[in-house]
Amino acid sequence: MARGVAADRIGPMSGAAGEPALLSPGSLADVQQAIRAAGADGWLLYDFRGANPIARAMLGLHGMQSRRIFAWIPGDAAPVAITHAIEQGPWSRWPSSWGKRVYSSWGALESDVKSLVAGKRVLMEYSPGDAIPVVDRIPAGVLDMVRATGATVLTSANLVSRFFAVWSDAGRESHLRAAEIIAVVARDAFRRIGSAARSASPLAEHEVMAWMQEQFAANGLTTDHGPNVSATENAANPHYEPAADHPRLLREGDSVLIDLWATEPGGIYADQTWMASIGEPSAQFATVWTAVRDARDAALDLLARRISAGDAVRGAEADDAARGVIVKAGFGEYFTHRTGHSIDARALHGSGPNLDNLETREERLLIPGVGFSVEPGVYIPGVLGVRSEVNCWIGERALVVTPREIQRDLIVV
Repeated sequence: MARGVAADRIGPMSGAAGEPALLSPGSLADVQQAIRAAGADGWLLYDFRGANPIARAMLGLHGMQSRRIFAWIPGDAAPVAITHAIEQGPWSRWPSSWGKRVYSSWGALESDVKSLVAGKRVLMEYSPGDAIPVVDRIPAGVLDMVRATGATVLTSANLVSRFFAVWSDAGRESHLRAAEIIAVVARDAFRRIGSAARSASPLAEHEVMAWMQEQFAANGLTTDHGPNVSATENAANPHYEPAADHPRLLREGDSVLIDLWATEPGGIYADQTWMASIGEPSAQFATVWTAVRDARDAALDLLARRISAGDAVRGAEADDAARGVIVKAGFGEYFTHRTGHSIDARALHGSGPNLDNLETREERLLIPGVGFSVEPGVYIPGVLGVRSEVNCWIGERALVVTPREIQRDLIVV
């Protein structure tokens, strides 16, 4: 469970980093087929100063963009861009065979939008009732503008899963490599913690964090912040961060949570959480661990069974499966977050389907090619926190779980 906002790697305009647009002449037919399958006339992409990273990635624009932009992708004709007169540079890669309209005044902008979508069924990054916040990117005023043309706005959520969140082959291979490396780093960190705890110089949380950062760098991995090393009561805060200005030594009798995430440059993040006890675990720790592990496995079992059978499955269902185990064990009130988050090529906390029926109403199907974490947790304030986190990728009738060897029992050091 990397922290949400800090772990968001969307950053600058995709084209500025050299990333190709997801919408291209080669992908247009697939996009249009998905538009028609959704019962829509087209997909209307909108962005203003980076507010919609999905549109930015689909268009792959580069350079300065300080004015509103639209791109209309009809289900059966060439796309049309609506661009501002003083910002034509970013559109230099827009295919010449596609349409482009240039505006200066708000009246011209609204007239162009109306001419393209009036009376049509229009997909946008909109989620009714904000059910899925990660795809609810369109301001209410823009929705007003589009609806004023007589258009009906539909959610593009399923297209976002397919065209924005699906991993490439290279991305998947990158993730697999990173997953095995960080699993080794976590286990080695626990060995160092245990050895130091039995010496005259126990390690502090932040010192272990710094050592893991060094291991990432030595193995060609990078991360935006962290990792998280949390002792006993600190682990009850899912977004705890160790720091030198409030050092916490790791001593005999402590439970230790290590949450670590890293990626190859330009790759897809691996994100894991591991648990250990310095010395024999307390009865309470062992009981909570068993509930959390079994909840994780309940979600994995549901996913593997449905996917291998070719049956539809939603992230909300996996969340329900994990949550049911923890509720039955008597810890339901202490499981206060979703079971898992999307991981995609642009963000550790991605825009694909989450495993969530608590914080949001995740209605999207888990489709081949998407990835996500599975990480139930129990957090008893002031006492302890326990989480177990693995990552998954959906292949054709196969659930791939990383790392290869996931934690089955508490590590005792």
